Amino acid sequence: MLALFDDAATIAHALAFEAVLARAQSREGLISDDVAETIAAACETLSIDPGELADEAALAGTLAIPLVRRLRAALPTNIADKAHLGATSQDVADTALMLQVKHATILVLADSDRITRALALLATAHVTTPAIGRTLLQDALPVSFGLRIAQWTAGIDDAATRLASEVSANARIQFGGAAGTRAGLNGKGSLVAAHMADSLALAKAAPWHARRVGVAAIAAALGILIGTLGKMARDVSLLAQNAVGELREPAIPGRGGSSAMAHKRNPTGCQVALAAAVRAPGLVATILGGLPAEEERGLGGWQAEGPVLAELFLLAAGSASALATVAEGLEVDAAGIARNLAAAGIGEDIGESAAIVTALLEQHRTKN
Repeated sequence: MLALFDDAATIAHALAFEAVLARAQSREGLISDDVAETIAAACETLSIDPGELADEAALAGTLAIPLVRRLRAALPTNIADKAHLGATSQDVADTALMLQVKHATILVLADSDRITRALALLATAHVTTPAIGRTLLQDALPVSFGLRIAQWTAGIDDAATRLASEVSANARIQFGGAAGTRAGLNGKGSLVAAHMADSLALAKAAPWHARRVGVAAIAAALGILIGTLGKMARDVSLLAQNAVGELREPAIPGRGGSSAMAHKRNPTGCQVALAAAVRAPGLVATILGGLPAEEERGLGGWQAEGPVLAELFLLAAGSASALATVAEGLEVDAAGIARNLAAAGIGEDIGESAAIVTALLEQHRTKN
């Protein structure tokens, strides 16, 4: 995940934008095929020092200005002005970010799938295991232990589906030019944008420079997924307490120990997921704060989105990876569950737990 958002990846996506822009314009007769291929070849071979580019971008206020200057310097003087034709700096930045979002989502969903597959097996194994149900942190009525796990499964599955849907809909091409009108392209700007979207495997879209709803939807979906992972982590950590002893994270050498208390077995995976769940809401709120963008291009709002989305993806990746390890090795203490239930004296009637588990897991299987 770090590699997907690092300087090298950002520069590579920005240059990919310039290459597909040139080729799309050649398809519509705005520049010749030879010019387009010369520009594309320069994009593929151009070597840029990230540190130098960062310094220049900080001075210029945007990555695209020093990047395009370098690209044009690498081209024959008679075609240099054909590079970046009709585009604006935000076109490059937004498109590069959406490419990173698409790749990052694949990684997050892979670990989310690991979690739900492992949990579905556990829920099935314990579909009729009676356990104490707890409401407001107090003993309530019996539930199937498998039902609790099936609820985690459904929550994570729903959140992952939401993220996939929002990214599919909102990871879109950005190509509008200086004021979002696609001026200077002989009326062919929408066709150029469509070709670019196809080449980059992004959704087609009208210019959205100051319309940041899609970015906010992706951020919110990430926050929801991180929160649902936190729900599982919260429950597992509560059930792993010494006085409860119904669940334990997998025993892995060097994991979950204490520097001062050798007897401890800390729920380290849950700790990672819960820390992520604490941090995520503030990051999502930052993205929401950029929605009132000014007129045709905002000042300061969209510029904050890249690093915030990157951090949300890093949190989601860390949480999902940690809990995938937990889910795949989760230790259920059936004796501890039975002992606690007997001590509570609330019987063993788990109601329609089994039918609810079946319905929840069927929904999961249908999605997958």
